[in-house]
Amino acid sequence: MAGFKGGFGGGNINQLMQQAQKMQQQLKKAQDELKESEVSGSSGGDMVTVTLTGDKRFVSINIKPEAVDPDDIEMLEDLIAAAFNEAMSAAEELSEELMGPLSGGLGGLM
Repeated sequence: MAGFKGGFGGGNINQLMQQAQKMQQQLKKAQDELKESEVSGSSGGDMVTVTLTGDKRFVSINIKPEAVDPDDIEMLEDLIAAAFNEAMSAAEELSEELMGPLSGGLGGLM
């Protein structure tokens, strides 16, 4: 095998390694940004608000007093679920916005 140069086109392996390292840095930056970002979801005309981080960790819940009816706990539970689901959707949208361009370049590795 005279003239064999690694089978990867010689200098192209270095370029691939640099691109992979750059993508890894961009991915880390996007992950950090998700951890630091907060999104909210609300229901019942803002009677219940749930806040999550961009990486889908629970931060807080705010329940206005008028949302609390001791005779209708089920309504409050529904409001909490709806607000949480809205916050999750917002977190997923943010994640797609920040991570989408990066995951598309990994050829399905993510």
